[in-house]
Amino acid sequence: MKEIHQEKILILDFGSQYTQLIARRVRECKVYCEIIPFNEGIERIKKEKPKGLILSGGPSSVYMSKAPLIDKKIFELGIPVLGICYGMQLMTYILGGEVSKSVKREYGKVELIIDDDSDIFKGIGEGGTVIVWMSHGDKIEKMPAGFVSIAHTDNSPVAVMKSNNLNLFGLQFHPEVVHTPDGMEIIKNFLYDICHCSPVWTMASFAEYSIKSIRKKVGGKKVMCALSGGVDSSVTAVLVHLAIGDRLTCIFVNNGLLRKGEAEKVLSTFRDNFHINLIYAEAEDRFLNKLEGISDPEEKRKIIGREFIAVFEEESNRVGGFDFLAQGTLYPDVIESTSVKGPSATIKTHHNVGGLPTEMEFELIEPLRELFKDEVRLLGKELDLPDEVLWRQPFPGPGLAIRVLGEITRERLNLLREADAIVLEEIKKARVYRKIWQSFAVLLPIKTVGVMGDERTYENVIGLRAVTSTDGMTADWVKLPYDLLGNISNRIINEVKGINRVVYDISSKPPSTIEWE
Repeated sequence: MKEIHQEKILILDFGSQYTQLIARRVRECKVYCEIIPFNEGIERIKKEKPKGLILSGGPSSVYMSKAPLIDKKIFELGIPVLGICYGMQLMTYILGGEVSKSVKREYGKVELIIDDDSDIFKGIGEGGTVIVWMSHGDKIEKMPAGFVSIAHTDNSPVAVMKSNNLNLFGLQFHPEVVHTPDGMEIIKNFLYDICHCSPVWTMASFAEYSIKSIRKKVGGKKVMCALSGGVDSSVTAVLVHLAIGDRLTCIFVNNGLLRKGEAEKVLSTFRDNFHINLIYAEAEDRFLNKLEGISDPEEKRKIIGREFIAVFEEESNRVGGFDFLAQGTLYPDVIESTSVKGPSATIKTHHNVGGLPTEMEFELIEPLRELFKDEVRLLGKELDLPDEVLWRQPFPGPGLAIRVLGEITRERLNLLREADAIVLEEIKKARVYRKIWQSFAVLLPIKTVGVMGDERTYENVIGLRAVTSTDGMTADWVKLPYDLLGNISNRIINEVKGINRVVYDISSKPPSTIEWE
């Protein structure tokens, strides 16, 4: 069997919102790929020895003064290149063709007429037409020498082009989006028939490769891992444990800001089921004392982050002898750190258990740094992690502290904890839990008048939040059925003493954030 990284596709990123989606589609075809900034240079490409290149879309126009460009010699390396949208226009411009602003921009679903059904269109488009998703304001005015048009639309005479004697292809549309129904077949044709890649990127092969790599890197030394109970840290812990056994020690910090029953579930899963060495650090009093009287959300996050690191360091020093720190870093985090778009503004200070300081002077083990979230779940399935862990919705590092708006007290935490448990129970009972990115309760810092029985009440308000998303960068609110919302509201008001009103948050991100603080 071929080594899983032996056949690689490189995706050059020009700032498209779809770049990561291109990578996900290539991975779904079981071919390994990496995203690199467009300006990494030809030497990096030569060093990587890819089987093919994909040039992503992007917001620029090639004829603008500061448009991102690449070395013409990239097209002379003898490897297939697929240009998508801006990537196609860039290929045209660099190789001597002409690109101009289109009188009529194309956006949305468009009928593509196929003029040559070989190569990239093999097995696609019975009747000569397919539906594709366009998003461009520029057009190919003149193709480079040696290129021919193989598909067009009413608005774009050159919607797809290919070189006569080189494996260079340009698509004006986006094959990676679901709105292009035959997009995956086009990508497969490029990967399998043009680049001659084999479908060897599977989670079974990745697990085997990772276990061997971890074992080789660690040798006879010891590793520690910060375990939160989330899918990333859980898969990391199990993978490292399979590689080195008892030389792994996990540290789970109970900061008193967890959801109902969460600490018990983590202990049961990893101590009882996987028999992993696990240090349970009970630090509820310590965290809540530090947070007493604090209402500012940024201050809450900073206190929790500092205290978590302090507890983690104390526990690791107490046991001692660790040389490596295992973290659940994912590929989107790696991409973000080298993004073509540059650094983004800090909207909130994020603290996750992976965010430990480099001055702790451990060598890092990040076995998931090549994976997307959906691949991590597939890997976890391969490692026999329970669905309850694999499909756990993202939970913020600061926990319930940023869902108790205003001052944090034990009483207010308990109110939220009980309400939040009802939200999750009802969402799961309605069988929509896996379709939702996050669903949770928020305790608002206000009280409202209500009536229970014949008595007037003046009690707390719970806000409900449920959103759909693919990566948490953007999100839309979920149109939950009215009956489900009614069940959640009735249960919270009837079962959680101290709550007399429930409201539903129908804002999207942007302009709102997913969390309220």
